[in-house]
Amino acid sequence: MKIEVDHVFPSPQEELWNLLLDPARLTNCIPGCEQMEEVGLDTYNATLKIGVASVKGTYIGHVQISDKRAYSDYKLSVEGSGAPGFVRGEATIGLLGEGERQTRLSINGEAQVGGLIASVGQRFLHGIARQMIGVFFRNIEKELVNGAGIPGGTA
Repeated sequence: MKIEVDHVFPSPQEELWNLLLDPARLTNCIPGCEQMEEVGLDTYNATLKIGVASVKGTYIGHVQISDKRAYSDYKLSVEGSGAPGFVRGEATIGLLGEGERQTRLSINGEAQVGGLIASVGQRFLHGIARQMIGVFFRNIEKELVNGAGIPGGTA
C-alpha cells in the first residue's frame, strides 16, 4: 500500500521537527499509541491499540529513524504485529518551510500488511490509514498550540 500525504502546519520548521522527534510528545499525537519507549539511538518500541473494524487489536511495534537531515527530512522504518496480523513499512518524512510560520509535512512511503488485516482489502485499509493520518495531523496541530499533555486521539 502506497502512502503519499502532506499537510501544512501553522508552525516554524524547527518547532515541528522537534515535536516529531520527541517520543513523549509524539505519543500524544499518534492515534491509539499507549507508549513509546526509547531502546537505542533513534530506535523505539511502541504499543498501539487500534479500534477500527478488522484491524482492531493491540500491536507491538519497533520504530527506527535514520538518515536524518536536520529540520529537513528523515527515513522512518516501522514493524508491528498483533493478533490481527502484521504491518511493515518505510517512509520518508519531509519538512519544508512555507513562510515564517508554516511548514509543509510530507509522508511518502510503502506499507505491507499480512494476516487477517490483509483480508479486508487494500481499498478499505487505505481508507483506515487516511483516517488515522488525519487524526495524527489534527493531534499534531493541538500539540503545537497547547504543548505537551494533550492526550492522543483514538483510532
